[in-house]
Amino acid sequence: MLRKIKMLHTFIWLVMAFACIYVLYAGITGTQNVWVWLSIGLISFEGLVLFAYKGICPLTILARKYTTEKRENFDIYLPEWLAKYNKWIFGTIFVVGVLLVLVR
Repeated sequence: MLRKIKMLHTFIWLVMAFACIYVLYAGITGTQNVWVWLSIGLISFEGLVLFAYKGICPLTILARKYTTEKRENFDIYLPEWLAKYNKWIFGTIFVVGVLLVLVR
């Protein structure tokens, strides 16, 4: 079951990471389309979910039931350093992207 959770978590992460990068791209290039606003909405929803769960992804909570592993990437197929700093890296990319989109 842990393997399935890791696969799902990694897939969702890929979608969210792409959305963050797309928002930054849109902000830099001045792109305005439905995908920009959908990406902003998707990442904003993720932020609300993380806020509701005190900064912890619900899939992480679920994965903890299937292992005693404590590494940062026990629940996702990412390098440990990226799993550890994921929120800071992509949060920054997203905020800069949104600011650029709003300015343009």
